[in-house]
Amino acid sequence: MDVNAAVAAAAAIAGVCTGVIAMLAFRWSEREQARPTRTSSSLHTGPGLPPGVDTVLSVLRSSAVVLDESDAVVKASSAAYALGLVRGGRLGIEPMLQMARDTRRDGEIRQVELDLPRRGTGRGDALAVSARVAPLGSRLVLLLVEDLTEARRIEAVRRDFVANVSHELKTPVGALSLLSEAVLDASEEPEAVQRFAGRMQNEATRLTNLVQELIDLSRVQNDDPLEDSESVRVDELVTEAIERSRHSAEGKQITLLAGGAEGLHVWGNRGQLAAALGNLVENAVNYSPARTRVKVAGRRTQEGGEDLIEIAVTDQGIGISERDKERIFERFYRVDPARSRATGGTGLGLSIVKHVAASHGGEVTVWSAEGQGSTFTLRLPEAGSGREQAALEKADRLGRNRLSGALQEPAAFDEEERPYVDQADEQLSAPEVLP
Repeated sequence: MDVNAAVAAAAAIAGVCTGVIAMLAFRWSEREQARPTRTSSSLHTGPGLPPGVDTVLSVLRSSAVVLDESDAVVKASSAAYALGLVRGGRLGIEPMLQMARDTRRDGEIRQVELDLPRRGTGRGDALAVSARVAPLGSRLVLLLVEDLTEARRIEAVRRDFVANVSHELKTPVGALSLLSEAVLDASEEPEAVQRFAGRMQNEATRLTNLVQELIDLSRVQNDDPLEDSESVRVDELVTEAIERSRHSAEGKQITLLAGGAEGLHVWGNRGQLAAALGNLVENAVNYSPARTRVKVAGRRTQEGGEDLIEIAVTDQGIGISERDKERIFERFYRVDPARSRATGGTGLGLSIVKHVAASHGGEVTVWSAEGQGSTFTLRLPEAGSGREQAALEKADRLGRNRLSGALQEPAAFDEEERPYVDQADEQLSAPEVLP
């Protein structure tokens, strides 16, 4: 009995010891699993962030960088890498690094705007940023960087626009004021009065054109062309644009040519499209020397499975330099300011063309070489199927001639046009379409 009791006691003690050892092993295993593993990734990111900070940084619009007490990067957003702030696990911008050190020392929040060079572009323009540094706990420093480049560009465009409008309006208004004084002083000289009055009319016309183009530019920027859109025949647009510049072209003995626009249709606001194409033709005439040619040509093309209509305006003018080609679509920008003054140009025509093309789902491009001329190409989506539209119009003319008895010979149609002729016949046979 004593032996059995001793054995039982020993077994109980062994079981208790095993349980204690197992429990300690389990606790040790949990602690080891919770401990971060020392891999290359953890060495790069440094100590962990306070709870919730990582989530907050991930939703910020600004580029975020967290530094520890040794200036090593603990956390950096992808935008920070894209801006070139972090290089090799370190903050690569010395002014920002010095701000972080100062903030770590005294705990004060600092903010500064800097111009940083663009990495890998080879261009001289700088990247404008706003940097804000704040302490994050007792060991870490948070750096937030916001890209201000686009905001500064927009502000510069707005500032230049206001300055240019003020200057352009001031010039003809000042001229009218001086000319009116000259008319008063020369009231007893009919020839002088007539000469000054003619100049006053020129300045008044220039002022009217400037105000009208400002209105047109505002309209194409704010209006939706789809509200008053329709299928527009390209040949009618070309004819209207040529007629608009015919007088000035004849004065310079410039030949206006047109071709390839028959049967082409675009969808959009007729008034805006006519103004855009008219501006291109007018520019071609104004910037071409005497006894040259200006050609307006249309064609159908495809890109990415989409049917497009291209309207190209080609001149034999002075051409445009590579530097100017990047800016010719800016408001009030002129390739040759002296020539624009002589022709009464406002510098808004190409800007209007650009906005009209964009609002109609297209674009305007330019090819030019100095001394060889320029070609401006307006590319717009085709209105449905241009071939169908042309065939329906042809069938409509046939049906009207049949009704009036004017058709003596049957019209010739292509095989692909025959279904639309039959469709027109069916429509004409219905009572409601008869006069």
